[in-house]
Amino acid sequence: MIKNRPKPFVKWVGGKRQLLKQFRKMDLYPPHDFDPIHNTYYEPFAGGGAVFFDLLPKKAVLSDLNKELVVTYNVIKNNIDELITSLKKHRYEKEYFLKVRAKNMNKLSDLEIASRFIFLNRTCFNGMYRVNSKGQFNVPFGKYNNPTICDEDNLRKVSKALQDVKINVEDYKKVLNKVQKGDFIYFDPPYYPVSKTASFTSYTKEGFLDKEQIELRNTFLELHKRGCFVMLSNSDTPFINKIYKEIENEGVKINKVRAGRAINSNGSKRGKINEVLITNY
Repeated sequence: MIKNRPKPFVKWVGGKRQLLKQFRKMDLYPPHDFDPIHNTYYEPFAGGGAVFFDLLPKKAVLSDLNKELVVTYNVIKNNIDELITSLKKHRYEKEYFLKVRAKNMNKLSDLEIASRFIFLNRTCFNGMYRVNSKGQFNVPFGKYNNPTICDEDNLRKVSKALQDVKINVEDYKKVLNKVQKGDFIYFDPPYYPVSKTASFTSYTKEGFLDKEQIELRNTFLELHKRGCFVMLSNSDTPFINKIYKEIENEGVKINKVRAGRAINSNGSKRGKINEVLITNY
């Protein structure tokens, strides 16, 4: 592993940073047949990008339906100096937080959107991203001891890592129009809820339940048949296990990993839980 590699610049529900050592220890990344020089890495639910930053592939395409997130990635890529200057002006105060949160997104420049996005992520409750039915960020102020709003060193590393990366606002199905045999696709979708109250799928206004999970499973299978390497994370629930067991005879494997989840309304339910990591290699 490369020392001093960049790390995700946002806290993200379901982020994979804590699982990376398990992925490597369990040998869950694609085999050496994946050529990171000539083939492309795709991450259609980019989120915090922990797997991308762990692999640092030469050719990569990141996409997400969260427009604010994608704008932020691109501002870090293209306007890092201006972004750092803006972030250093923010203050960790509740009234200031509420004022920034209430800003009309439609009237902000891309630089202002990115600065606001990172500030809110670093200072809101548990680093959650949640929007209401109008697409307005509505997570409350978080209580921290001197939170780091501007991690300049890491942001510059992230900017450098993104220079040759394409970052788009795009539905995950668009990956089908781009991939070639030998490419590697990692899906980290909104997880299927483990209970009626455990769903954190509000990354965008759209939900992601049974129908959407089955469509994603079908996309996984299509990519498998095209000769791509495919890896997918999800919750370890009967429904998710069922729909992927249906394609096990195609060479698909259901791996179990242990994950700690810090975000739960019930403190007693925080801690280690199983997740599945589906692979076709």
